[in-house]
Amino acid sequence: MLDFDLAILYNVDTKAFKQSVRRNSNRFPKDFMFELTEMEFNSLRSQIVTSKRGGTRYMPFAFTEQGIALLSSIFYV
Repeated sequence: MLDFDLAILYNVDTKAFKQSVRRNSNRFPKDFMFELTEMEFNSLRSQIVTSKRGGTRYMPFAFTEQGIALLSSIFYV
C-alpha cells in the first residue's frame, strides 16, 4: 500500500505521515517499506488519481503487510 492511502486511513496529512515514517525509519526493515523510484511511480501514475496541484513532490513510500502492521507503533487509531 502507498503512503497517501495509509495517511487517509490514519486520518493524517500525507506530509505528516511521511515525516513520522522518516523519523522512525529505523523501525522498518528494508523489506517492510521502501520508497518508489520515479520510474515505478510513473508506471503507476495512470492507475491512480494525482492531485490537482500537479501530483506529488516526493516519491511515495510503499509498505508491505508487515510494514503496515508496524505503523501501529507510530500511529494510534
